Amino acid sequence: MQQSEDLLAAPKVVIIGAGIVGSSLADEITARGWTDVTVLDRGPLFATGGSTSHAPGLVFQTNPSKTMSEFAKYTVEKFSALRHPNGWAFNPTGGLEVASTPERWADLHRKAGWAQSWGIDGELLTAGQCAELHPLLDADRILGGFRTPTDGLVKAVRAVEAQAQAAIARGAIFRPHTEVLGIVDDGSKVTGVQTTDGVVAADVVVCCAGFWGAQLAKQVGLVVPLVPMAHQYATTGRIEPLVGRNTEASEAGLPILRHQDQDLYFREHVDRIGIGYYGHDPMPVDMSTLAADTAGEQMPSMLPFTDEDFIPAWRESMKLLPVLTDSKIEQGFNGIFSFTPDGFSIMGEHRELSGFWVAEAVWVTHSAGVAKATAEWIIDGTPTTEVHECDLYRFEDVASTDEFILTTSSQAFVEVYDIVHPHQYREALRGLRTSPFYARQQELGAFFFEGGGWERPAWYEANAALAQRLGSEGLAYPERDEWSAKFWSPISIAEAHWTRQRVAMYDMTPLTRYEVAGRGAVALLQRLTTNNVDKSVGSVTYTMMLDETGGVRSDLTVARLAADRFQVGANGPMDFDWITRHLPDDGSVTVRDVTGATCCVGVWGPAARGLVQPLCQDDLSHEGFKYFRALATHLGSIPVTMMRVSYVGELGWEIYADAAYGAALWDLLWSAGAEYDVIAAGRIAFNSLRIEKGYRSWGTDMTAEHLPSAAGLDFAVRMAKEEFVGKAALEQAPAPEKMLRSIVFHDPTAVVLGKEPVYLNDDGHEGECVGYVTSAAYSATIGRSIAYAWLPVATSPGDVVAVDYRGSRYGATVHEEPVVDPEMNRIRR
Repeated sequence: MQQSEDLLAAPKVVIIGAGIVGSSLADEITARGWTDVTVLDRGPLFATGGSTSHAPGLVFQTNPSKTMSEFAKYTVEKFSALRHPNGWAFNPTGGLEVASTPERWADLHRKAGWAQSWGIDGELLTAGQCAELHPLLDADRILGGFRTPTDGLVKAVRAVEAQAQAAIARGAIFRPHTEVLGIVDDGSKVTGVQTTDGVVAADVVVCCAGFWGAQLAKQVGLVVPLVPMAHQYATTGRIEPLVGRNTEASEAGLPILRHQDQDLYFREHVDRIGIGYYGHDPMPVDMSTLAADTAGEQMPSMLPFTDEDFIPAWRESMKLLPVLTDSKIEQGFNGIFSFTPDGFSIMGEHRELSGFWVAEAVWVTHSAGVAKATAEWIIDGTPTTEVHECDLYRFEDVASTDEFILTTSSQAFVEVYDIVHPHQYREALRGLRTSPFYARQQELGAFFFEGGGWERPAWYEANAALAQRLGSEGLAYPERDEWSAKFWSPISIAEAHWTRQRVAMYDMTPLTRYEVAGRGAVALLQRLTTNNVDKSVGSVTYTMMLDETGGVRSDLTVARLAADRFQVGANGPMDFDWITRHLPDDGSVTVRDVTGATCCVGVWGPAARGLVQPLCQDDLSHEGFKYFRALATHLGSIPVTMMRVSYVGELGWEIYADAAYGAALWDLLWSAGAEYDVIAAGRIAFNSLRIEKGYRSWGTDMTAEHLPSAAGLDFAVRMAKEEFVGKAALEQAPAPEKMLRSIVFHDPTAVVLGKEPVYLNDDGHEGECVGYVTSAAYSATIGRSIAYAWLPVATSPGDVVAVDYRGSRYGATVHEEPVVDPEMNRIRR
């Protein structure tokens, strides 16, 4: 009886868009018992006229993102089980990616590592093996390939209809030819959808409108950063070797093929070949003229084919598949689909309009996975797949402008098949956010990384002479391979070493900072965080925010600067979103992002106290200013807040000031540090030092898919504290199956960059992948690389593992943490 009452009370859900995402979502939601679901679409069912209707349907599961790979794996699993009266919804032809350059061949080894890390079956093949698998290939044109046997083709419209019919059988309603005019709300939550046929009542509205989604979201004050792009797809005439090979029903039997060195992909259409091309210049679509531009086309998502743009594609296609020489392009179109600034989908609920959700910029490859996660998010509060890379609120404000969205999304199109280094940052729209120290950093020859719009020094060329001197004194600079040497300098090793030996200044300004204030601030932070932050004024607390399942949403540093005012060091905009969603209704708490209004310099190293104490009238001794304390004081005439914390594991402080004082603060510290040989040090040294000390980086080492105990962060959880978000889940959580461990490589020249597979290195498990690397760095202190890796919980310090780096195996030993200074003497002195 209770179940029936629950179903009757289920919210009314309206899904805008009956394409692959909308239909998948209707299926996922109704399967979970919410059956009052209405799906609206402006087009006919089930080829509605959006991107789904013309999608080539290639599903390659392996992605550098674990999340996107999980989405694709679920899509394959679900679509493989679909049944349609006209035939298959998923054809498991397998996938084949070929390399025609040494760079691509090395990258396919990296991709094979991702597949192993994420649990996807795959193998590297010789050129001859590739030709055996795909006889149309010219083996002399390639060096080898990467095969994934579970990849394949989706018949997108069939998948739409099969899922829609399953949802309809449970009570869902699909309404074609229904144009959505706007969203109806009561000022704080959605109440319906305005259509050409009237208002459809709703408690939950999910925008799955594809490349129309950004326009619709604007009506409710929401920026969905996507750009509709045109992409070329062409079909050849009959190919003689294919005649009789496939039937109209089977359609394809050869593996789907990618030739990414030339921005090409291929699939069979019975006895013809379909060719997709990303090598042309970006073609952003003007939505204001789309109706006129596609008036003579089959559907509004198909623009006329631009033959001249396809000339290079055809030339390179004939080289790879010589059989095409006797054919020609018979038809083609420029199909529209969505690109985002970072290449990920966009998912989540509008912060200011409860009940309005988006699931946008989703390719067929990831559609069912995105739909499942969205359904779980709406119904259960948290998806089972970790989705921070796709979160609607992951972008900084700088990314919400039309210029930024267009420029970065266009670059994402250009790079879709490029070999992109993990430390390769965009060149356009740089210098948007700079600290007050920027001019000084430029004078010191800083090489800048970019993150959140901020320019972040990676290393300083001014330290080249120091590096040379230290090398002559015995500091090792191991040779690196060409790939790992990109966007890196041995100067960073010298900077890390000097921090441990003397003192260095680090620009910490890009660290996200929020001011949480008001009479309800303590109660709010106690409810949202795992540790006890209700301590004396001047306390600094390391803590976490969890989701309802106990997963680590973020880790924070909370400094109590007054009885009702806290400074929260956070990880980015999603933390602001989470905190503000939990604000009390009585107005007793305010939250402000103060990052841009302030600046921060970290002064760390054995000589840090000698440098800073003469500038300050307060006692900075260990007894006078203990670890994890904050102090409002002055350095010279500059008002500052000093926090005795150290992400690099050395004596020193994070020193905060209003941005107006930033340049003067840097100069004051720089001048005072001259007698201590102070240097400026960059992000690479910083990362190396934090890994030495066993400090985690949220979003890289752990995410919401991990419990604090698995991430080694139980020390920051106070279960005796009153109720906090995630506590109930922790009380019921089973023991973790994997733990985050530090591993130390045996070979001093071994380098890994993250996401590489890890194997147990004993006789019984030589070839078994048991985990993957998260982050890594060369340690100047021990002369070896150190990495974090997720490994089976039974793995213990002293166990030997092996890591596959682009086809090379490196041995490593699981190590106690922290690897450097386990007694923490360097910090507390």
